[in-house]
Amino acid sequence: MEKLAAFVMIFLVAMPMGHCISEGPEEVDEWFNKLPDAKEKITKLHFFFHDRFAGKNVTAVRVARATSTAKSSTFFGLIFVMDDPLTERMNPTSKELGRAQGLYAFSGRDELSLLMAFNLVFTSGEYNGSTLTVLGRNPAVPHREMPIIGGSGVFRLARGVASAQLRSFNMTTGKALIEYNVVVIHY
Repeated sequence: MEKLAAFVMIFLVAMPMGHCISEGPEEVDEWFNKLPDAKEKITKLHFFFHDRFAGKNVTAVRVARATSTAKSSTFFGLIFVMDDPLTERMNPTSKELGRAQGLYAFSGRDELSLLMAFNLVFTSGEYNGSTLTVLGRNPAVPHREMPIIGGSGVFRLARGVASAQLRSFNMTTGKALIEYNVVVIHY
């Protein structure tokens, strides 16, 4: 297993990655040199996040669980890694705009809440190859707000807010649908 992990790490470092910005250090340096003259932009994004944690075509897998999690009414200590599709519409077969890649951990001992740490990786359209990073608390309330703490590509030096609203959740099928409205400031 360690040999496989080493091979994958070498492969990732040596090979260009799909859906990534192809700018090298010189281009990034040039971008920062132009920054004092750049104007801030506000971009609003809307998409649907499809989390499949059971059944076929799982996009979120459990990677850790505390010994006390089974006795917890809030699933405290349970951690999932995800690679969830982001689509244009509620229908999971609608146009895919990108992926939500990262993790979520059940972090509330006395109330149901998650710690979310993930990247919105855009794989099509004008934001193809760019990312936004979300890191924050996701409580079990109808409307959630999580901070955008950075980004890459078009969204370099981004900051903003990701508002999420649960649209459907089915424990039997293992599917959750979350609607996202994102407002981001960038250059």
